Amino acid sequence: MSKAARLEILRDLLSEAHRALDLSFGFELWDGSTIPADLPSYAMRLVIRRENVAAALLRRPTLDTVINAHVAGLLDLKNGTLFDLADQRPRGKIGRRLKEVSKAKALRAAYHFLRAPADMPRPLDRPREGTGARDGKPSTNKANIAYHYDVSNDFYRLFLDPKMVYTCAYFQPDWHDDLARAQRDKLDMICRKLRLKPGERLLDIGCGWGALICHAAQHYGVKATGVTLAEEQAALAREKIARLGLQDRVEVVLKDFTQVEGEFDKISSIGMFEHVGIANHPTYFRTVHRLLRPRGLYLHHAIARRAKRSKRAFGRLRPEAKAIMRYIFPGAQLDHLGMSVANLERYGFEVHDVEAWREHYQRTTRLWWENLSANRAQAEAEVGPETTRAWLLYLAGVSLGFERGVIGVNQTLASKRTRGPSGLPPSRADLYR
Repeated sequence: MSKAARLEILRDLLSEAHRALDLSFGFELWDGSTIPADLPSYAMRLVIRRENVAAALLRRPTLDTVINAHVAGLLDLKNGTLFDLADQRPRGKIGRRLKEVSKAKALRAAYHFLRAPADMPRPLDRPREGTGARDGKPSTNKANIAYHYDVSNDFYRLFLDPKMVYTCAYFQPDWHDDLARAQRDKLDMICRKLRLKPGERLLDIGCGWGALICHAAQHYGVKATGVTLAEEQAALAREKIARLGLQDRVEVVLKDFTQVEGEFDKISSIGMFEHVGIANHPTYFRTVHRLLRPRGLYLHHAIARRAKRSKRAFGRLRPEAKAIMRYIFPGAQLDHLGMSVANLERYGFEVHDVEAWREHYQRTTRLWWENLSANRAQAEAEVGPETTRAWLLYLAGVSLGFERGVIGVNQTLASKRTRGPSGLPPSRADLYR
């Protein structure tokens, strides 16, 4: 069958789907034709740039195929964003409405496209040596962390705030759009929750580019140690420490958290725990317990999934979650809030406070996406079009996940349990002044 004939078959099938789903957006095919045929030039549409993409999608209609096609630049969205597409998603059960599509037309398209070339590029499936495992070994942890965080410091500068904080911001007293202010407020809230005092020793596990340890030393007078496995992060953090003249109070250590020694008055873990892996949670909590002085405070800030009715059900992941863990955060794994609280108690901590920041992270990731979109040309020059498209897709996807409550983020304050008073004030009114 000729390419023109296959194109007509696909056009017919997409017209059926467009009608059945009552879509408010359209499609554009590689020959420039649109579905519906009278689609206005300004209307949002999904663009399929090559026949082999259509063949790949019909043969293997999975999220992995869609993501790879998009990252390769062969499946695109014109006159709209992923947020717009999500807003215009058909209401109700899509599967039920698709039953209205002619089975004969669907089978005809599948049959003929099985014979068409489907050698679509899959850029995200390229081998990533040493990544993806969750064995807890320092070498594995380092490979997983390097894959995500050592992309390029200049790349991260394009969408983060000036302090380069790559975790959930804190918006108060209202939902403003000043990311730099929201990140400063977040750093300060962490320090206040930890009740930092001059001279105390603070350990920040997964310190990123050093924003928290520098803030804590400058504004709360602590001696701070940050630990990371990302070499580019460590190098930039050390430059920042020297620039601020904090070498006598702040240090960054490039090693696995399990290899840290000493005793600390306070410990923070802000957005690092997601990389540990559920099987390694006992090692993680035992390590924090070993490093923290009696009644010392620990702030556990981590993304979490919703709990399910059973452990088995919780183990089943949505395709979006699998894609993020496979392509963006190799080796990562999310627990649920109840699991974190239970583990804290199980491994010698007393839990004092839990605060949900889901909507704060939804707004943070949306602002990151907006910044990266605005600086797209510079990002493509720095890391290439494929990586840029992957990060834009990831940031938009997680923002939508937080918006819909599929994932959340929680700050849990605990202390190393001993008998007697906790040392905390009777209320938390001072935190929200």
